[in-house]
Formats: sequence, C-alpha cells, structure tokens
Amino acid sequence: MSSNSTEPPPGTATEAAPAGRQASPCVRNCCLDDEDICVGCGRSLGEILEWYAADNERRQVICTDAHNRLRARQQRFSASGGAD
Repeated sequence: MSSNSTEPPPGTATEAAPAGRQASPCVRNCCLDDEDICVGCGRSLGEILEWYAADNERRQVICTDAHNRLRARQQRFSASGGAD
C-alpha cells in the first residue's frame, strides 16, 4: 500500500470486517489508563487480548461495553470541567 492511499490502516474502526464479523473498534490511539482501559477504543486490556479468539456475538458485546465506557469517560470529563 502506498503512503498516498485513502484506505484506513488495518484494525481501525472504519475497516470493513469480513462478512458477518464485527469490525474492531481500534482507532490506533492505544494508551491504557490506570484501570487498564484503552483511552482510544474503550476496551479493557482483557478484551483487547480476547478479541482475536472471540466469536461475533462476544465481539458485539465488547464493542457495546467499550462504547459505554468511552461515553462515561466523556461525561466525567465534561462534568469535571475538562480534568479527567
């Protein structure tokens, strides 16, 4: 792939998953907080490690949980005046 490509890098949330598979929520902003939650995608370290072996149903649960964590983090951030 050339550096001029408009395709997203592998593993990004916008990457198309194989038919019937949940795409990874990874946004390539990987950094774990004090609770081992990725600040980029919201998955726990355990969920990140589990992702490859997880079936589609489990992947959907992981994505929902990760989304909820990110939303809660944003609400805490907003409520604290920007200090998380």
